[in-house]
Amino acid sequence: MLFTRATEYALLALVLIAKENKPLGTDYLSKRLNISRSFLAKILQNLAKKKVLISYKGATGGFMLARPPQEISIKEITDAAEGRDVSVFDCAIDQSYCPSNKGDFCTLWPFLNKLQTKVDNFLKELSLKDIME
Repeated sequence: MLFTRATEYALLALVLIAKENKPLGTDYLSKRLNISRSFLAKILQNLAKKKVLISYKGATGGFMLARPPQEISIKEITDAAEGRDVSVFDCAIDQSYCPSNKGDFCTLWPFLNKLQTKVDNFLKELSLKDIME
């Protein structure tokens, strides 16, 4: 699957963070977005590990964008939120992940790989700023 709730929640949280331009805490974001605090915290921590967000500790802490929204690609966000490269199908990037064990004989793989490349390029070109508009 291309996107899960983790990506959806990451995008929603990042849009709010970008608009506020000040550190926002997990409690505030989870209440504002009506999202589980623990799940959102895990997503935000992943985004901070991948340098999409900066994490500030303390009473006035929270999360801020590490770079301007136009410099953060949707591909970068999705990969960080999901904890892996996002793929259209499990085998689209590498035939060795073929669920039917067809491997080199899969006639769909060239198409799936081409589709994956187009999706990846599109997500790399699309920025957080683009979805904010």
